Amino acid sequence: MSAPPRPRLEGQPATSTGPRDAGPALLRGTAGARRVVAGGVLSSLRSNPPQGDGRFPVAWLRITAPRGATPTATSKCLCGRDRSAVGHGKVLALISDHEAHRDECPLRTTPEGRAAA
Repeated sequence: MSAPPRPRLEGQPATSTGPRDAGPALLRGTAGARRVVAGGVLSSLRSNPPQGDGRFPVAWLRITAPRGATPTATSKCLCGRDRSAVGHGKVLALISDHEAHRDECPLRTTPEGRAAA
């Protein structure tokens, strides 16, 4: 025996069985007026985009040292340098090597800068 169909709750719209297009979203303003929200993607062009100072990251040093576990480190640079180390002593050596690479990296120093120094 099947249960009889449940009556709809008062004030609830009937559900449709077929697919339908979504309509625009509506918002209520503070004065009670309705307005349509624009759909789609925001434009990447802005009237006043933030201005950077021309700097960007070139080299990254990632150190992972969970409590009670073996530390690991990875040193990567846009010039192609990619090194890693496992263990306390080797990680410390990689940190100092990464710091020394700052002065030697061809992307950070120009030939004019090396000659002037």
